[in-house]
Amino acid sequence: MKATRIKVFSDEDIRKFAEVSGDTNAIHLDDEYAAKSRFGKRIVHGMLTASVVSAILGIDFPGLGTVYLSQSLQFKAPVFIGDQITAQVELIKYREERRIATFRTTCTNQDGVLVLDGEAVVLVPEG
Repeated sequence: MKATRIKVFSDEDIRKFAEVSGDTNAIHLDDEYAAKSRFGKRIVHGMLTASVVSAILGIDFPGLGTVYLSQSLQFKAPVFIGDQITAQVELIKYREERRIATFRTTCTNQDGVLVLDGEAVVLVPEG
């Protein structure tokens, strides 16, 4: 069983996330600084990218009432402003007696490049 969401990150998304999270690293916000970086331009916060996975788990599948227990993340490639990211969760294990589900969590960009890989463990809502 799988669920996906697609998100294109904008400059406004990055600026709002920086404000809310307090992560004002110049690599995310300053074009001139980022141009001199290993990436050549500004990148999306890794945790902002990961938040699309959270949206799937909390809203789509398993859905409302889902409680995160853990999440591992590996950031495999940068995400740039304007990239189209497809986030996917895939059920890999379910312990019915405890209502605990384990999901593989991935994000790929518009070119099919894996940008995020991980595993989430959640408490599935009753019903």
